[in-house]
Amino acid sequence: MVLRLPRWVLLTLHLLVHLLPLLALGWLVLAANAGLLGGDPVPGIIHWLGKGALNLLLLCLLVSPLAKGFRQGGLMRLRRPLGLWALAYATLHVVSWMLLDLQLAWGQIGSELVKRNYIVLGMAAWLILLVLGVTSWPRLVRKMGRRWQTLHRSIYLAALLVPVHYWWSLKSGWQEPAIYLLISVSLLAWRRRPF
Repeated sequence: MVLRLPRWVLLTLHLLVHLLPLLALGWLVLAANAGLLGGDPVPGIIHWLGKGALNLLLLCLLVSPLAKGFRQGGLMRLRRPLGLWALAYATLHVVSWMLLDLQLAWGQIGSELVKRNYIVLGMAAWLILLVLGVTSWPRLVRKMGRRWQTLHRSIYLAALLVPVHYWWSLKSGWQEPAIYLLISVSLLAWRRRPF
């Protein structure tokens, strides 16, 4: 016999999925203003938002295997908000890079895209998340039918591109992005397992 999670537990989890990323953004603003991110906070802001997006994306991928493995269908309702928060963080990551780092110098942004492969990977992953976010609204889900499921499988590609983007963006230290890549591959393999 499988015990279902009480409704209040699911509501609490749903609240936490929204509250924690919001509080983390508030902390980032306070940390940047308090000088906790160093003399030049811009790289810290960009890096922090990128890692936040990656963590939220991995949590989103974790929901389905947990829900199926523990037979808790109610957990599936957490996927959409986690995915949308991952998109929000990824968008802030891209905007921070363009606005704070390159100050919207479009010529420099274009040359960075041409010169740096890791930026191309990051932009590709962001575009995937953007398309998934736009098409995740219930009306579009119904309208797209089976095509929605096919399109939303591209999250697997994003889950591989983001850790590689992170790895290639570092000048030294490959261990942390390698761990993220291993976690991504493990989650994707776990999701393919029949329950």
